[in-house]
Amino acid sequence: MTLTDSQLEFIDQNPGAAMITIGADGMPKAVRVGVAVVDGSLWSSGTEGRVRTKRLLEDPRCTVIVFGDDRRALTLETRVSIIDGPDSVEDSVRLFRTMQKRPEGELLWYGDELDEAAFRQRMLDEKRLIYEFEIEKAYGVE
Repeated sequence: MTLTDSQLEFIDQNPGAAMITIGADGMPKAVRVGVAVVDGSLWSSGTEGRVRTKRLLEDPRCTVIVFGDDRRALTLETRVSIIDGPDSVEDSVRLFRTMQKRPEGELLWYGDELDEAAFRQRMLDEKRLIYEFEIEKAYGVE
């Protein structure tokens, strides 16, 4: 599914979201995440060891709710693919540059300003990966 221009703009202006996965017990599990549209795809960041990563490997269904400052929200029903391996460090740089609106220079990481080499090393050390959301249904912001 392709998002509308207004939905894409809403995500660009509001990177805060909730990511809801399905636990082994069938209960939905929610966590706050940051999201951005990179090269036309909705992405978020995670790590190899996160519980949500394990859940998504078992069941890729996921709902994402993007929250606006004006109390509006965009709900996205999705299926998630996990991008890991050697390209995930470069993809993490692209994701965080998009989310932070910093096309060049230092990137923020847990309150620290890191040059790109240090940021890349941190992504590697943390075994960062990308969640790529295939949107099946969108509702809310028009």
